[in-house]
Amino acid sequence: MTPPETHGEGHSAGSPAGFPAVSVCVLRKRSDYLKAASARRQGTNGFLLQARDRADGQPGIRIGFTASKKIGNAVLRNRAKRRLRALAREVLTGLARPGWDYVLVARPEVTVTRPYADLQGDLEQALASVHRARGDRPQ
Repeated sequence: MTPPETHGEGHSAGSPAGFPAVSVCVLRKRSDYLKAASARRQGTNGFLLQARDRADGQPGIRIGFTASKKIGNAVLRNRAKRRLRALAREVLTGLARPGWDYVLVARPEVTVTRPYADLQGDLEQALASVHRARGDRPQ
């Protein structure tokens, strides 16, 4: 017997306990990636974060992942994207703002070899920096 469906109630499987279920979509169109690339960006040791406020009134979060051929062969590019997707699942669901687009861009050698805990810290710092008001400076 299959369990009954919960039509949007409770927590989704991808959101951690304590956080409301957030609508998360993956960016598919090139134009969305280009808009994110021309907005705010924050470089870290492990990757580059690009973010923009869509200002379209839609509450969902949209996420994109990029790994160019500079990363290496297909195996390394896929590994880098897998690690970035896992980061997004763990960190972005709690810290991302509704109505924003985020693109995580892999860096050659580092995204694949950097310890995962360091990548998590990088993403948390990058999100804090991107969401800080433009005139604010860290203490």
